[in-house]
Amino acid sequence: METSQPHKPHHLYDIIIFGASGFTGKYVVREALKFLSTPSSPLKNLAIAGRSHEKLVKTLQWAAHPSSPPPDITVITADTTDTPSLLSLCSQTRVLLNCVGPFRIHGEPVVAACAASGCDYLDICGEPEFMERMEAKYHERAMKTGSLVVSACGFDSIPAELGFMFNSRQWVAPAVPNRIDAYVSVESDERIFANFATYESAVLGVANMDKLQELRRSRPWRPRPAIPGPRPPKGGPMIEQQEKIGLSAVKLPSADAVVVRRTLVTLTENSHGLPGINESDQHTEKRKAFWSSVKPAHFGVKLGSKSLLDIYQFIGVGLLIGLLSRISFGRWLLLTFPSLFSFGWFRKTGPSEDELRSATFKMWFVGHGFSDSSLASEKNSKPDMQIITRVMGPEIGYVTTPIALLQCALIVLSQRENLTKGGVFTPGIVFGPDLQERLQENGISFDLISKSALPA
Repeated sequence: METSQPHKPHHLYDIIIFGASGFTGKYVVREALKFLSTPSSPLKNLAIAGRSHEKLVKTLQWAAHPSSPPPDITVITADTTDTPSLLSLCSQTRVLLNCVGPFRIHGEPVVAACAASGCDYLDICGEPEFMERMEAKYHERAMKTGSLVVSACGFDSIPAELGFMFNSRQWVAPAVPNRIDAYVSVESDERIFANFATYESAVLGVANMDKLQELRRSRPWRPRPAIPGPRPPKGGPMIEQQEKIGLSAVKLPSADAVVVRRTLVTLTENSHGLPGINESDQHTEKRKAFWSSVKPAHFGVKLGSKSLLDIYQFIGVGLLIGLLSRISFGRWLLLTFPSLFSFGWFRKTGPSEDELRSATFKMWFVGHGFSDSSLASEKNSKPDMQIITRVMGPEIGYVTTPIALLQCALIVLSQRENLTKGGVFTPGIVFGPDLQERLQENGISFDLISKSALPA
């Protein structure tokens, strides 16, 4: 049974969900209610926060339906433009879950308040520029105050991070991976849809690409992991045929590859992971064993589908975003008429319950490497071994994302002494040793599909 760490006197709540009345936020509230005050859960008290008290009350009623909302859940009014209200939130809770996006617009004041106060912070951001900027600006401050700041705790990028680690751990010595490619496939009996916030983040991300490159050039150099064998060749066909998993695929610009690379850089600097504040001997042993089994590899993400039409539609959406995001009127068009410019994939209205129930995702991880690490150093060496694994779960934006975020939060509540004191980190490096088992218990599966030799 999990036991939570003792509360500090001024912490009224274990978790505050900020942005609770938003499209994703309300599903996070519904997921949190499953764990509130159950015997084995460290979540004993909860509050929800946002700009509108009326909308928050309606959210709580919706999330608790068909039951009545628990009477002891507090509703708090707060706004990202009101710094005192954010500091007040931080002073009252152990963990703040931030669901207010786009994060490049609304996220920094929340991170700043948490880093200043020592409150732990988790979010569902999938915006590389925001995440890297928060690391650059607030990592040192968060380390001093003991604030653990972790972005990308939703579908971006928990399945990618945990799936990459799961595949890399299948390469048992003397075998080593060289590259692991992820293929994301979304399936549904209803029309496939996606979260508008993801679309909005993509539009703004393309518009601010220059800022991200500028930020990276300004950062100090950090050591990169030593990956056996040659770098994967550049180029290749725009549309890839992956016969073993039955998908056509095209490269997907996403936060996942960025987040995985950041985790591998941190692991290069901390080969046994991040030691906890007051870590138990048992967890120290578990952490060291886990991270010694994770092997670095080149990583990329692709969108896969059984339908070539879907692939061509995705390419079309990418071209439209790439062309129009650079100018203000183009961004206005993209964000005002998302369904039109995404061929119906993205929309501002939320999904129906039938759409949620019918939607699932599969994320295939195809690893290429060497059956013996000595082969990787040979001249003109080519991978001679392939390992395929799969992560599979429910709808990505409103079901898998709340599951992943809540499980990360429950680890913070139940194992805070086993986690690093503070700083801005990726979810993989913080939760890697403990998270996979929790996800498996909550409907997200990890499977080894095949190990095979590649033709010479």
